[in-house]
Amino acid sequence: MNERPRRNRKSSVIRDMVRETELNVSDLIYPLFLVDGKGIEVPIASMPGIARYSEDLLLRQIEECVQLGLKSFVIFPAVEDSLKDQEASYAMRSDNFYLRTIRSIKQRFPEVCLMSDVAMDPYSSDGHDGYVRNGKIDNDLTLPILGRMAIHQAEAGIDIVGPSDMMDGRVQHIREALDAAGFTDTSIMSYTAKYASAYYGPFRDALDSAPKFGDKKTYQMDPANKREALREAALDEAEGADYLMVKPALCYLDVIQTLKENSTLPVSAYNVSGEYAMLKAAGEKGWINYDKAMPEMLLSIKRAGADIILTYFAKEYAQLKVES
Repeated sequence: MNERPRRNRKSSVIRDMVRETELNVSDLIYPLFLVDGKGIEVPIASMPGIARYSEDLLLRQIEECVQLGLKSFVIFPAVEDSLKDQEASYAMRSDNFYLRTIRSIKQRFPEVCLMSDVAMDPYSSDGHDGYVRNGKIDNDLTLPILGRMAIHQAEAGIDIVGPSDMMDGRVQHIREALDAAGFTDTSIMSYTAKYASAYYGPFRDALDSAPKFGDKKTYQMDPANKREALREAALDEAEGADYLMVKPALCYLDVIQTLKENSTLPVSAYNVSGEYAMLKAAGEKGWINYDKAMPEMLLSIKRAGADIILTYFAKEYAQLKVES
């Protein structure tokens, strides 16, 4: 036999030398959940190892991550129901604990990259990503709210705003709003292909942000569609997005690959809460080797074409890299 592929697998040194895909800690963004108060750590039952943290303990988490070489974070606020209304007005209030914490993080760790969530659902009494009028999501009434939200986040120190709402035209509206306010350097990572997925359940537990009526299928994408993701990507790119995101990741590896092959923008993927919970549960049951399966899952997302991965595994992966 002239062709013996096994020759390229015969030792760890040679396997490393011909490895096609490398996953680095710098590729990862770590999602963190924030609550108001002090000294608060509330474990999330459906996401073992993940908790809601008050500002002081969140800063400690970030310090531990920075020591591991992990320096990119996306922050999600868990807002009390009493602060929610139809207009998501708390998102713009001067005493907003989310904005205050962003300022604290950037003051203490100026070197880190912070990404935000731009959508109404954490602050909305309706639990939807857009403004509800007459029982329906009003796309165009939502856009000014998202624009103001993005400006306040940029003022607080956010490096990358992340519109996760899936409203039509929101990238252009946010880009124009940021530029008009002088935040031309603030990036936009658009949730370009965000699917109406069953894998978001634990995240909604973490934020108590499930919709109060109906579902999100009129604005999030149908899991059956792939070509539609190309349409969304073309629009986001034309409107001024700096990154394109696919969410969820694991069941949509083909979509990640499709966007990677059809755009010159960096592609990110959100390894969502349900994907995290499945692997954690199987590992705790002893049904799989968690320490080996977790890096393999992340590697599959990177191999599919993701330049950046938002993942709840980020801190554990960084710890594994340090130990190895």
